Amino acid sequence: MFDRLQLMEERYQQLSDMLCDPDVVADPNKLRTYAKEQSDLEETVSAYRAWKEAREQLDEAKAMLQEKLDDEMRDFVRAEVHELNERIEKLEEDLQVLLLPKDPNDDKNVFLEIRAAAGGEEAALFAGRLLRMYTRFAEENRWKVEMIDASYTDMGGFRDVTLSIQGKGAFSKLKFESGTHRVQRVPVTESGGRIHTSTATVAVLPEVEEVEVEVSEKDVRVDTFCSTGPGGQSVNTTQSAVRLTHLPTGIVVSCQDEKSQLKNRDKAMKVLRARLFEKYQREQQEEQAASRKSQVGTGDRSERIRTYNFPQSRVTDHRIGLTLHKLEAVLNGDLDEIIQGLVVADRASMLEEAAEA
Repeated sequence: MFDRLQLMEERYQQLSDMLCDPDVVADPNKLRTYAKEQSDLEETVSAYRAWKEAREQLDEAKAMLQEKLDDEMRDFVRAEVHELNERIEKLEEDLQVLLLPKDPNDDKNVFLEIRAAAGGEEAALFAGRLLRMYTRFAEENRWKVEMIDASYTDMGGFRDVTLSIQGKGAFSKLKFESGTHRVQRVPVTESGGRIHTSTATVAVLPEVEEVEVEVSEKDVRVDTFCSTGPGGQSVNTTQSAVRLTHLPTGIVVSCQDEKSQLKNRDKAMKVLRARLFEKYQREQQEEQAASRKSQVGTGDRSERIRTYNFPQSRVTDHRIGLTLHKLEAVLNGDLDEIIQGLVVADRASMLEEAAEA
């Protein structure tokens, strides 16, 4: 591990020198590439340098114990040795985590899709609550949110809705949200006061560039239509909304967010590339004996990941066995505790897998 860390530190220093080179500064592409590589190394190199400094301090403290010291000074140095040992142990744990393989999609923007599943109108209303939850969470993280497409119900719910969420680390925080979300509550449509169970599905897709997924124009059928609002009423008399159908896979994407047909087409194409990327990635994982063992969830819509119980004000994430009694706070975007728990569980599984390898 430490040989690898030493090489990373050497590369970091090399990049620092290169970024001061006038020829590199004059080349925007090289400057951007080297700056990103250095930024990716910075946290690990900083932790490694802190570990080396602590080791040096520990050696010095141990050497002092070999000298003639009065009792008070000897106790002080022993306490320092104990403190440095604990610091080194913590830094080594941090370095093990930092050296784990990073998800190349973690820094990407995302497309988040929510669809009403089992439960009819109640499922559509719950999809609306999930939409609000994720929008609030994005706002707390100062991410930009845009609605790409939505299909409303007469009662103000959503059959399906697609969001674009743009911001640093968006995918890294939202990637574990894919799956089936279950709600248990008395629906507004229920006169007898009985608790119903309904579900909505969530899919989180990283935004990908054209070079990552190439889509041939001849493989895409383009249809235009008038955009609609809640209840199905027309909100645009021109055919600015766009529907793309990828003929080889049958994937259909719509966008009606913009008044410009061209802008809607561009946004729809981005979503289409994201869905194709997710499809190809999933097929590749299946060929390689499904997902890696350490993955917290498969990301499949059919996997039940969380239950929102209104009578008990309880939220339970079934993958990590975490239960919180603060339902309203979670539905208002307070997802940090759940997401942090999922990240920690994923890292622990990856460390266990690395130790077995």
